[in-house]
Amino acid sequence: MDQYTPSSNDNQQSAPQPPESSKGMAVASMVLGIVGFVAWCLPLVGYPVTIVGIVLGVKAKSQGQGGMAVAGIVMSIITLVFTLINSIAGVLMNM
Repeated sequence: MDQYTPSSNDNQQSAPQPPESSKGMAVASMVLGIVGFVAWCLPLVGYPVTIVGIVLGVKAKSQGQGGMAVAGIVMSIITLVFTLINSIAGVLMNM
């Protein structure tokens, strides 16, 4: 039975690389930004949706996933502002 002995050439071969990351976080950020346009009506739902959208968008942008990540960040920020305005209006109306 032959026994395998590693040679110096074996160390130079690169390990298989994982597939290139998809744009999942950028797409998720954009989807959450779109969902945020409906979710801002209920601040308890609006805040988590928009904050997660911003976080995913920033993370995707740092990984080089450009356009969709920026769109998700912008939409999430807009809906965060709407959610803040709705929360403030709700508090002022109950005074």
